[in-house]
Amino acid sequence: MTARAAAATYPAMTRIEIDHRHPEKAHRPDQPVARKPAWIRVKAPTHPVYHATRALLREHKLATVCEEAACPNVGECWSRRHATMMILGEVCTRACAFCNVATGLPGPVDAGEPARVAAAVAKLGLAHVVITSVDRDDLADGGAAHFAAVIGAIRAAAPGTTVEVLTPDFLRKPGAAERVAAAAPDVFNHNLETVPRLYPSIRPGARYYQSLRLLDRMKQLAPGVFTKSGLMVGLGETRAEILQVMDDLRVAEVDFLTIGQYLQPTVKHAAVDRFLPPEEFAELAALARARGFRMVAASPLTRSSYHADADFAALRAAA
Repeated sequence: MTARAAAATYPAMTRIEIDHRHPEKAHRPDQPVARKPAWIRVKAPTHPVYHATRALLREHKLATVCEEAACPNVGECWSRRHATMMILGEVCTRACAFCNVATGLPGPVDAGEPARVAAAVAKLGLAHVVITSVDRDDLADGGAAHFAAVIGAIRAAAPGTTVEVLTPDFLRKPGAAERVAAAAPDVFNHNLETVPRLYPSIRPGARYYQSLRLLDRMKQLAPGVFTKSGLMVGLGETRAEILQVMDDLRVAEVDFLTIGQYLQPTVKHAAVDRFLPPEEFAELAALARARGFRMVAASPLTRSSYHADADFAALRAAA
């Protein structure tokens, strides 16, 4: 198992690895990583299909958010050949306090990436694929044209595959939402991540209402495209704040909400305020459904693309 895959299960990185991936966090005081409760722990990946999926991704020189963000579900998902492709490089222009993706100045956009992503999707035989990216504030369109190119390439190579995109906020990128909408993904996802009060400390490069407007704009541009957003909990938010975010998302006509437990990647990231038990996630899911979301996924290990294939099938059936 690679160091990154191991970090997904046991998020411990050496000081050198932390400084290399997160230079902007190197001088922050350490935040001890709390021991996870029993309902959070996952097993190290050992399934042969996991290794086959990993080899195929390496063959096509593709990055995944599964590894780069140290997702705890990588073993389960890759054992089902479900990998979330991360386009536009492995280096993000932002430095969110929750995220394990490396921060710095990204390289040039790889024009060959859309074809490689499409080839991998076809070889994996995916019924549904999630495409995400790092933030690319250095690009005039935030990477929107590249998202469109990837969607087009997948449509050509694997016409039976439905495509879900999980995009950045395209802050101060006029026309970016229109570019992605024109490519007609099946699902447009953009995560609010946390409540407005915590944005300055948790998501300092983003703006809550810009993210909300992006989701609202996408629904206006492409009413037939399902919209989706996600929240992390356990960062110090209150129940009332979570419910307000749900209400804001429903005003924007968002169809699908995911809620998962925040897990601290390293000692330099934001500390976990508390671990919510499974029954509290069930309560939040019920409150979200009562607000009219077509689909809700809420559990300690829920992530934006976790079981996205089955969830999309259920979402489409419920429409």
